[in-house]
Amino acid sequence: MPDLALPPLPQPPAEATIAALAAELEAVEPGLVLHRSIEERTRLSRDFHDYSPVLTPLLAGKIAQLAVVASTVEQVMAVAAACARHGVPLTLRGAGTGNYGQCVPLAGGVVLDLTGLNRVRRIDPSSGVLEAEAGCRLAELDAALAPHGRALRMAPSTWRSASLGGFIAGGSGGIGSVRWGFLRDPGNLLALEVVTVEPQPRLLTLEGGAAQPLNHAYGTNGILTAVTVATAPAVAWQQVVVDFPDWWAALEVARTLPGTALELDDLTLLQAPLAAGMPWTQGCPAPAAGQHRLLLLVAPDTLSLLPAWLAERGGTVIWQQPQGSSRGGTLRELTWNHTTLHWRARHKGWTYLQLALPVPERPLLEAVAERWGERVLWHLEGVRQGGSARLSALPVVQLGNAAELAELINFCRDHGAGSADPHVLSVEDGSSGVVDPNQVAAKTAHDPAGLLNPGKLRGWVGKA
Repeated sequence: MPDLALPPLPQPPAEATIAALAAELEAVEPGLVLHRSIEERTRLSRDFHDYSPVLTPLLAGKIAQLAVVASTVEQVMAVAAACARHGVPLTLRGAGTGNYGQCVPLAGGVVLDLTGLNRVRRIDPSSGVLEAEAGCRLAELDAALAPHGRALRMAPSTWRSASLGGFIAGGSGGIGSVRWGFLRDPGNLLALEVVTVEPQPRLLTLEGGAAQPLNHAYGTNGILTAVTVATAPAVAWQQVVVDFPDWWAALEVARTLPGTALELDDLTLLQAPLAAGMPWTQGCPAPAAGQHRLLLLVAPDTLSLLPAWLAERGGTVIWQQPQGSSRGGTLRELTWNHTTLHWRARHKGWTYLQLALPVPERPLLEAVAERWGERVLWHLEGVRQGGSARLSALPVVQLGNAAELAELINFCRDHGAGSADPHVLSVEDGSSGVVDPNQVAAKTAHDPAGLLNPGKLRGWVGKA
């Protein structure tokens, strides 16, 4: 885990500068919504970084001096121009469902809420390619795609509320990743419309590889106003819940099932104590004591074979229902970081990690159990990485400080796991740990004064 002090940051602008900027925006773009109250500025300067006991104190008191809600690209360009002319930091936000402080302003200035940009621009009837504005909610996009027989390829567990631009800028994968991999895999993200932060902003269209440096960059190197993505044929996914008395048998099924010809959209495995702490959807029984639980979204044509296949490997199907047919929550809202959300609601003081498990997985899991016992509870997710089926992990952990978390992360890395650390601020340290020169070059091109989300792109710190 890197140094946890805040990076060098510009001083927040003088209040007179913010007042002048606000007056200018009100004069040139009367449709903009400006929030000056401390309550609204605080609300729009927050995400779910309180999952982390490290980030919570580090980001305490970091609040925008002005919050702006835009609903058109022209309004976004006006905000970008005003910030560039006045030298005011500009932090972007979507729905605020991220977990890493991506939308928390470290140096004051303006927070720009983009959820008002919510129009679907194009659904290609032959290819299913979707172009939509950055503030569109993912659930609403799926509703717009449904009459065309299409659906989003992947979505976070916050699908109901997360925005398309926020998912691209702050996410990486989720439900659907067992089929389609991650957002950075070629073919998922097709193009971005981007506004630059300059006194005379440019409106750019970045296609293919040119869009990739802005993918998962926390809005540090360009303002995303529209996104073009590939979609998938719609499937009437079936929710299936499977219980296992033996953890290692469940692990073997989670490891091998994605390699079969049975079509999946999600595979989640929860260790017994974690499974017992989930709020199961209506009609689905809670697991019996000691039962580990596998959650699946499967295609209808799997149902004639899947129960017997699972039974041969020690699993029992205990509940099955078409997705969307039950009242209340769905299985997808018990997966990915919703698992963490539900556990933390009942167990204060716990946090989580993000790991790419080594192959084979069992030696690491056994070693962690021997050293930390039930202070680490395993939550595994099936993904596709480099074209191959793999298991990632979002374990919940009862470790309360940076030193303990670093010890566990380093232990997992020493045993062959990869780690995307959710307890750090920068784009790089939250993914590969290495500065990406393409991301830095994109910031140079689109944000030459370094005003976008300062402090979050480690390769830029100190350049502006």
